[in-house]
Amino acid sequence: MSRGVFITFEGGEGAGKSTQVRRLADRLAASGHEVLATREPGGSEGAEAVRALLVEGAADRWSPMAETLLLYAARADHLERLIRPALARGAVVISDRFADSTRAYQGAAGGVAPSFIDTVERTVLGETRPDLTLILDLPAERGLSRAAGRGGAEARFESKGLDFHQRLRDGFLALAASEPGRCLVIDAAQSVDRVADAVSSAVDAVLARLETV
Repeated sequence: MSRGVFITFEGGEGAGKSTQVRRLADRLAASGHEVLATREPGGSEGAEAVRALLVEGAADRWSPMAETLLLYAARADHLERLIRPALARGAVVISDRFADSTRAYQGAAGGVAPSFIDTVERTVLGETRPDLTLILDLPAERGLSRAAGRGGAEARFESKGLDFHQRLRDGFLALAASEPGRCLVIDAAQSVDRVADAVSSAVDAVLARLETV
């Protein structure tokens, strides 16, 4: 590839993003691409330190505004230290969550003004935007049920309640409708293999398009 490709996975809790990131990364690496698989919040060393603050503890540990600022501090470090250098090398970068999660979690579900998120996003992201965003969609009740089976300490957002997660799902679907050229909604209630097939088709189409640019 003459230029890097930036692919992001989005969706609510329990939608299966991490599984699909791993499967896609393995498939692209096997076909000869340099692949960086990463996640948010986190990825870089500094961003991982911020992640622990965000995903652990009580649901009301931070306000949505405070979460937004913490997330963009982590995202700035992630971009500077990991994502932009990999894209500059021509790698395929696959991120389990990115800026759309802030728009959905803290914006649509949390109530932070879109105008505020817009301002911070423009400053931190600059020209670094995903080429393709795959939104794995699942009813909130089913996603929370899946997520409950994972256990572990990183359950702060799962504990925010069903109403929050229904608003979150609506927020992701609204984002997809507003940017159909970048975003693709995939039914995450399908089998893992069928979701992976849909992911592969979308990614292959983007890689083919970008290879001709």
